[in-house]
Amino acid sequence: MLTLSPCAPRGGGKRLLVAEGSQCVERIHKLDLEQEKKYFIMLVLFETAAGYAIFKVLDEQKLQQVDSLWKEFETPEKANKVVKLKHFEKFQDTTEALAAATAMVEGKLGKSLKKVLKKIVAKEAHEQLAITDAKLGGVIKEKLNLSCVHSPAVAELMRGIRNQMEGLITGLPAREISAMSLGLAHSLSRYKLKFSPDKVDTMIVQAISLLDDLDKELNNYIMRCREWYGWHFPEIGKIVTDNLVYCKTVRKIGDRTNVATTDLSEVIPEEIEAEVKLAAEISMGTEVSEEDIANIMHLCDQVIEISEYRTQLYDYLKNRMMAIAPNLTVMVGELVGARLISHAGSLLNLAKHPASTVQILGAEKALFRALKTRRDTPKYGLIYHASLVGQTTAKNKGKISRMLAAKTSLAIRYDALGEDTNSEMGIENRAKLEVRLRYLEEKGIRRISGSGKALARADKYQHKSDVKVYDPSGDSTLPTTSKKRKIEEVEEGDEEEKPIEAKAKKVKREAPAEGEAETETPKKKKKKEKKAEETTAAVPAEMPKKKKEKKRAAEEEPKEELEEAAVSPVEETKEKKKKKKKVKEDE
Repeated sequence: MLTLSPCAPRGGGKRLLVAEGSQCVERIHKLDLEQEKKYFIMLVLFETAAGYAIFKVLDEQKLQQVDSLWKEFETPEKANKVVKLKHFEKFQDTTEALAAATAMVEGKLGKSLKKVLKKIVAKEAHEQLAITDAKLGGVIKEKLNLSCVHSPAVAELMRGIRNQMEGLITGLPAREISAMSLGLAHSLSRYKLKFSPDKVDTMIVQAISLLDDLDKELNNYIMRCREWYGWHFPEIGKIVTDNLVYCKTVRKIGDRTNVATTDLSEVIPEEIEAEVKLAAEISMGTEVSEEDIANIMHLCDQVIEISEYRTQLYDYLKNRMMAIAPNLTVMVGELVGARLISHAGSLLNLAKHPASTVQILGAEKALFRALKTRRDTPKYGLIYHASLVGQTTAKNKGKISRMLAAKTSLAIRYDALGEDTNSEMGIENRAKLEVRLRYLEEKGIRRISGSGKALARADKYQHKSDVKVYDPSGDSTLPTTSKKRKIEEVEEGDEEEKPIEAKAKKVKREAPAEGEAETETPKKKKKKEKKAEETTAAVPAEMPKKKKEKKRAAEEEPKEELEEAAVSPVEETKEKKKKKKKVKEDE
């Protein structure tokens, strides 16, 4: 049975052991000495941009004084009394340095570090290894079976070594160390940010912004040039329509009096040149001074230079887009793709957006206005300017923009996060969209009967709009015509249709009466005519009021004829009796 009891502090250097048996006491005493030896012998692993350095601690008692340890590294001479360089493993190139630094940042054991530790530290397995990263210490202990130390004293020791690195590591000039540090820092930052010089989306953002600014400035300059030179030669503005050609022509001509002697064949075609020369002879422009012409020339030079730079910038943007986002470029084009990246901030930010956001990107103002007023939300934003959306009819623009946004979001993610830099996926998706677009344009209507391959004939769509005419009758509440007058008008319309037959019958029946009264005086004839008119006016007055409508009147025609036939002989007999009485009285 063995029991241990510490009777003195560790600072005394030994423990008093009480044991049963002298042999056990001797073995424990040897183990204690070995532990003390392990504690007081320590190696330090120090990483630099040039390579790995392994230092040996000479005076380990000073490590216990953490607060005053910095005083031991005030000068290189003092630092050399605390630590001494045991081995330095230099990196061959920046790639090896980047691999080693990356492995150390991620807490992994790199190949170069593993080789150094096996070569130097493993020979002295009883020594402890001071390191800066506790995670890395666990990996070293697991793979190489080396005891590692990480404490505040070790961190202070590393800080002191870093301050006096030039004096402790011999054979490395200060310039070389600073250059290696700078190069490694740049490479490591690129690696951590997944940065590649070929995939610089910030250049695209700047290029598309500058392109838009150049377009605005060019429009302002050209408008000013046309207006300015138009005072001198206004007719040329309608003959030469292209802005760049206009500025080149003005630059070539100068004063309009020089048109006849100037050769413009390099700038414009012969037909337009003939028109310009003819217009110059009969121009209505005012005379300007040579100083004015010089300023106009200078403005034309500026327009030509900016136009050339814009063409160069567009080519640069096209190349950058094909290098960074080839699939996005195939789907929507260079300008629309660059504007989407610029609007999102970067290609990676754009890849985080869903397809619905990509579809309305650029129409945020209209979207929030629609949400606020509870109206229909916009169907497209910047993606509206893509060629696939532009070549569709207005009816199918919403469907195509939605499908294009879905495929475009896939292409963006493939470009941002994929390792390949080809455009095969974009070409394939664009072909599918074109097939779908063709199907929608043909309306996709197929016959059910027969072979089912032929398209059904669809009638052409004709827009029928109902044009509403303004009714002025609602302006006034007063009736324009009285109800009695309307009724009389309706009755007169009915009379015009049906008095012809009745008159004919009456004429036939009254014929003998006229023969009898030939001998009568003209006054009596006039009286008889008046009475006949009264009888004819009385007949339609007795007609029922229900015969106002034309349709009912047409149905009741035969009834009216019978009634007239029944009424007319009775009236005639009465008239004959009256006439006979009057004749007798006259006699």
